[in-house]
Amino acid sequence: MRKEVFGIIYAGEENMDLRELINKRSVGALPVGGRYRVIDFVLSNMVNSGIRNIAVVPRKKYHSMMDHLGSGKEWDLNRKSDGLFILPPYDSEENHGNYRGMVDTLNGAASYLRSASQKYCLLSGAHTVYNDSYRAMFQRHIATGADITMMYNVEEGDASGADRYEDLRLATDSDGRIVDMKIRAAAGTYNKMSMGIYLIKKDLLQYLLDDAASRSQLSLAADVIMNNLGSLKVYGFEHKGYVGRLRSVSSYYKLNMDFLRPEVQQDLFYSGRNVYTKIKDEPPTKYGADAVIKNSLIGSGCEIDGTVENCVIFRGVKIAKGTVVKDSVIMQSSEIYSNSRLANVILDKKVTVRPNTTLAGSREYPVIIPKGANV
Repeated sequence: MRKEVFGIIYAGEENMDLRELINKRSVGALPVGGRYRVIDFVLSNMVNSGIRNIAVVPRKKYHSMMDHLGSGKEWDLNRKSDGLFILPPYDSEENHGNYRGMVDTLNGAASYLRSASQKYCLLSGAHTVYNDSYRAMFQRHIATGADITMMYNVEEGDASGADRYEDLRLATDSDGRIVDMKIRAAAGTYNKMSMGIYLIKKDLLQYLLDDAASRSQLSLAADVIMNNLGSLKVYGFEHKGYVGRLRSVSSYYKLNMDFLRPEVQQDLFYSGRNVYTKIKDEPPTKYGADAVIKNSLIGSGCEIDGTVENCVIFRGVKIAKGTVVKDSVIMQSSEIYSNSRLANVILDKKVTVRPNTTLAGSREYPVIIPKGANV
């Protein structure tokens, strides 16, 4: 796909239901699974599909993401030809550095679109965790003569409240052509959930973006595609593996707890398609004589002297003797002192928990401690 397809990752999603987790970072930069960022998965999917010309287009709070991606070396994208491009907002004749939605953001990257030598664009968001190749999707796109192909997965049940954020459901006919779309629909609607992945010819994408901008339209899905289902050939392509969506604090917590399930680990990490991330050379984790570890992911560089059960522990975390941490997500460089009790808690980076502290939430409403806090 290297000669046929280039990739654009729209990293400007905003969801205030993620609360403190995105105060200082974008959704795509959220740490997950003990060592990864959310954007690692879609970026790795593109690289594993042979795509070598990829742009990441953020909107705001993108310093953390830019620091993580760097030159793209870990994804083999630090190249003389093509490679990784990060296109933050900036003032120019074509945009005013203040993007209001996906259409506005992509129009701000117009010069990159024009310069891409590939004929097709694979456009993705950065809020979904899954592992797949886009080769079969590209082959089906060509075979059907589609104008746009959208990737989806089948998700039974109804998401309510915060978990209906950007909940885009699709209906297809017997040939796989999308005949209807609904956003944040109520219970009983279609069970095919868009994953925010679009394959489209570059020329058509440029035309649709220009047309949408002239009409002050901001949403690619709601304003552009949904309003043109009759005139465009829009097909669906099903992803049949695991999908984790970042729609709320509870969904972020559930996603990390899913990393502890063997079947999810098998699908994400043992499918033959690697997930790449920024490498940090740290020593192995040190376990004390009294440490007890059960069903947990432990990053490198940690010092564990207490009890850890059903947890995702990121790099450089310290858990003192006599402390018990259960069903929790502890981000990088946090330190939990002795004789503390944590259950159903999300600690952001560099949080300090003093001795004899008790923090307890629930799976539906985990306790969040913001970055750098001292409790």
